[in-house]
Amino acid sequence: MESWLKENQPVFESLFEHNPNIVFLMDRDGVIIKANGNTEQILGYLKEDMNNRSFHSLLSEETVQHSLQAVQDACEGTPQTFKTAVQHKDGYRVDLDATAAPIKQGLDVTGIIVIGQDITANKRTEERIRHMAYYDDMTGLPNRSLFVNQLNEVISSAYPHHGFLAVFLIDIDRFKVVNDCFGHDYGDMLLLQLAERFSRCITPDDFLARTQGDEFALFFTGRSDTVSVTELAEQVMAVLEEPFTLDAFQLHITASIGIALLSDEELDAETLIKYADIALTHAKNKGKQTYQVFNTEMKSDSLQRLTLENDLRRALSHNELMLYYQPQMDIETGDIVGFEALIRWLHPVRGLVPPNEFIPYAEESGLIVPIGEWVMQEACRQNKQWQDEGFLFVPVSVNLSTRQFLQHNLRDQVSEVLQRTGLSASYLELEITESSTMDVDFAIGVLLELKALGVKISIDDFGTGYSSLSYLKRFPIDKLKIDQSFVRDIMTDPNDAAIVASIISMTRHMNLRVIAEGVETEDQLVFLRNNHCNEIQGYWFSPPVSTVKVEELMLRIQQVAAHQDEESGE
Repeated sequence: MESWLKENQPVFESLFEHNPNIVFLMDRDGVIIKANGNTEQILGYLKEDMNNRSFHSLLSEETVQHSLQAVQDACEGTPQTFKTAVQHKDGYRVDLDATAAPIKQGLDVTGIIVIGQDITANKRTEERIRHMAYYDDMTGLPNRSLFVNQLNEVISSAYPHHGFLAVFLIDIDRFKVVNDCFGHDYGDMLLLQLAERFSRCITPDDFLARTQGDEFALFFTGRSDTVSVTELAEQVMAVLEEPFTLDAFQLHITASIGIALLSDEELDAETLIKYADIALTHAKNKGKQTYQVFNTEMKSDSLQRLTLENDLRRALSHNELMLYYQPQMDIETGDIVGFEALIRWLHPVRGLVPPNEFIPYAEESGLIVPIGEWVMQEACRQNKQWQDEGFLFVPVSVNLSTRQFLQHNLRDQVSEVLQRTGLSASYLELEITESSTMDVDFAIGVLLELKALGVKISIDDFGTGYSSLSYLKRFPIDKLKIDQSFVRDIMTDPNDAAIVASIISMTRHMNLRVIAEGVETEDQLVFLRNNHCNEIQGYWFSPPVSTVKVEELMLRIQQVAAHQDEESGE
């Protein structure tokens, strides 16, 4: 070894010292005889400190076996390339792309030379890229790609042996409302807390991921039957019962869960996830805050739902949507004081489709926004036409969905509709649900903009949402509408009767008008009149009717009024 160094001294020294990488000259036992100057720059050790130190002592534990094997193979005369990692003097890991080459004198290998290129930065970059590719930035949980990869691996091992496997899709109910009302920073805070709570429910054998937006997924194999599936679903529901704290706000959050089980059918991850998604849709359609396990009947239901959504998109452009109008009556005078515009869908095959069958799909798909815009345009156009034809001059009420209300250009949309139709703003009433006003300051700003146009504002379904009296006093509104769920049982349920009476009293003290919807009997009407309710709406007076029926009704009113005028003039 020493004679080899002397013979090749000038060339060796030049290559050795000027090499930008770590270079170790080692004997056959793996003891370092000489190290170059870059050792200090890369590993923190003076080159003199490396003399007589074993290569083994520098290696990170997980790289020892294959690195020493590479050195041994080089000692036997075969050059080796290998990835390894060594410890820096300060204790952190340095990754190397290494080459070990034998030093020969004649046929004998007298030592080896190891050259190590520092690839730590590249390795960290690769790890970051991999982390970005397979992990969610926000929560640190695996993302959809890694979830699918891991699920496919588990399926391939579980299916041949009929192993138990369940996939959960967890969707946060009304998460978009939180984002829209409080902003994305609060939405992100909520996601972090959700990830932490869901992590409490799982074991080391389970796999939890955030797959998209407000959707989490998990699968588990370490449990034996469907009983454990329902237990886990209920655990997930239970960890959401405690309110979430976002700065000064406390929110109650619920989730819907779709579950798919690995069956005798050979499936891949995407199909199993699709089945869980179908079950999730059924859970949300059942009123949310519940879970559903996929079954084959859901496939046909899902196809029907998809067909309905596609048909609904076509309905907008093919003039299949129409409005019915339900009159609103002044209790004291019996006069019609307004109409509520209610959407209907005249399907070319299914006939008249009621709104409760298609509105949920419209909300889920986002079609509720263009549909809502069409309703406002058509209701204003029709009301203006009736006025031009000499019929009643009364407001038409239009329901605004939460998505519509949260649009930042809502004021401009309303203003444009009024300009296009020529309807005076005072003859348009916008009905806002309580849930739209969760962000009180935002809601007040929007309501003030709308009031500045001259339109009327009412709070719809009062008593079922989030409003408190302290907030309600700040809202620039004209009317409260008592939800029909309270009105329905006022003659049989003392609690509902007390609630309705209290709402009416409170509203009158705030100088607002109050209307009760869902009035179906004379007894209900008498109760509301005795408690000084201003207006009613419901089947006792009139169901929602077509424009033709409205015109017939208003024509009869005109004829009665004309007849009364004649009698008074005689």
